[in-house]
Parts: sequence; C-alpha cells; structure tokens
Amino acid sequence: MTASDPLVAATPILNFDHPSIARLVEDKGWKTLSPYDRIGAVYDFVRNEIAFGYNRADNISAAEVLADGFGQCNTKGTLLMALLRAVGVRCRLHGFTIHKELQRGVVPELVYPIAPEEIIHSWVEVETKTGWANLEGFILDAEFLSALQSTFSDTLSLCGYGAGTGCLQAPPVEWTGGDTYIQKTGIVQDFGTFDAPDDFYANHGQSFSFVKGLLYRHIIRHWMNARVRRIRSGKVPQIPGLALPNHQHEESRHAS
Repeated sequence: MTASDPLVAATPILNFDHPSIARLVEDKGWKTLSPYDRIGAVYDFVRNEIAFGYNRADNISAAEVLADGFGQCNTKGTLLMALLRAVGVRCRLHGFTIHKELQRGVVPELVYPIAPEEIIHSWVEVETKTGWANLEGFILDAEFLSALQSTFSDTLSLCGYGAGTGCLQAPPVEWTGGDTYIQKTGIVQDFGTFDAPDDFYANHGQSFSFVKGLLYRHIIRHWMNARVRRIRSGKVPQIPGLALPNHQHEESRHAS
C-alpha cells in the first residue's frame, strides 16, 4: 500500500478527511485495532449504528450519510468505504442492479408500478489477509432484520422488504472474515469493480425521469422511510401474493 494507492484514497464522495468522520474515527479508536478487528468494528458500526433508510440520492458524500444517520446499500456502502480507508484498509466498490421486487413492501404499492424495473445496487469489497471479501450484509440494521425474521419465522427465502436472501433466519451478515450478504438473490446486472463510488456514479445512476426524481427526493423516500420505521417496530405491510402470518394481518392494514 502506497500513498498513491487509489484503494485507500479520499475522493469527493469518500471524504473521510471531513471533520465529522475524522472525529468519529478518533473517538472510536479504530486505528489501534488489528486489521481484522478494524474491519469488524467499522462494519458493525455501519450495519447497526447507521439505520436502514433512504437518503436523497445515491451519490452523496460519506459525511452526509453519517449526518443523516441512515442509508441503503449504496449510501451505507459509501460510508463503510470511507471509514475503512480512514483506518488504512484497502477497499473498492462492486456495482450491480437488483430487481425492484426486492424493494417491494418498502416501496408503497401506489408507486411500485412506476418504479424502475432495475435499481442501482452495490456492495463493498475489502482486502483481507486471505484475499478480497464481499461485504453486503451491512445494509439492514439488526433491528429491522429481526422484525422480518419474526414476521416470516417459517420462511426460508425472501425477496422483498429490502431483503434478498435464501436463508432469512440465519443470513451471513456478521463479520467473520469472509463474505456477507443480505440482498444478493435480487441481482440482475453485474457492472464489475470500481476504485471508488465516484467512478461508478459517473457512469451509472437510477433511471428516474426528472419529475420522478423530484417526487422520489421530496415525497416518496419520506414515505418509504416511514414504512421502514413501521417495519422495524414489527408492523409489516403485506405484499400482494405474499401471505403474512395471521397475527400480522391487522397490523399490516395500518402500515401501508
């Protein structure tokens, strides 16, 4: 690793030199940990201290994600990469699209038909002693994931509510030195790896029209975030064609 190494460099999006991020890294003492524990501590922070939710855009800076205190795959990934680089860990972005079905239940049914069929997605690849590990399991915070697990306690595979997994009750989301996943089964296109989110978003973005983009930023995402909060509290809205346990039906009527 050298000073010119692009996989540890700051960028406008990975702005880990921002005072808020520098202060967080210093307060947490992450630089004093072993490389393995640095990755784990940063990963756990982003997974659970930054709640699952929807920011105004995918290409916002890491400092803005931290200030929001919530994010989704792309924005939480940005913060994860910035924090990893701040503690000297090499990382890169792997870009994809996922099918919109994975977001059903979070996206209100009224607007689901007009959502793009494929949604921009990414995970973080981190360098370890044994090679590169794919980190995607940080997207859903533990409280949100637990609500889905409780609601669908007899379900093995789930594609919806922000999850895309074939092992809902025990998904590989904990840092143990290897890959972690929570949305992998929804992937459609693979765009390959990028040194930084800046490179990825310069070429790929959500396929919103100008009007839909305005609606998303100012109305729809707030609606989605309200639904995420209800799901986290155990009030899971029903997806057409996906049965909820009987005790959830009454609650779900009030979570739409």
